[in-house]
Amino acid sequence: MPNRTFYEVDVPIHDIADSALRGLHVFTGEADSPTTALRRAHEVYDAALTAQQAGREIPGKQPDSWGARGLRPGWELEWPAATAGPWNAPVSWTSRSVFAL
Repeated sequence: MPNRTFYEVDVPIHDIADSALRGLHVFTGEADSPTTALRRAHEVYDAALTAQQAGREIPGKQPDSWGARGLRPGWELEWPAATAGPWNAPVSWTSRSVFAL
């Protein structure tokens, strides 16, 4: 896919029974912009949630690498607070970090 890069979409989540319990659901995949990344993350989440609620298997990764796994019943995603940006693999061999031996 030309002009595509991997994006990360971070979506805050909270437990609907206890709003003090909070977390982050992370989606990754190929996109040509943060807007496209947010749209694709929302699309695969909606498809996964629909499948889960119907008792079907959650769809796997799509050809553009987007997918949704690890859905947590009773947790709500806060889509208006979602952010998207280029993905930086924290354990990639291409990442450089400084550490003491």
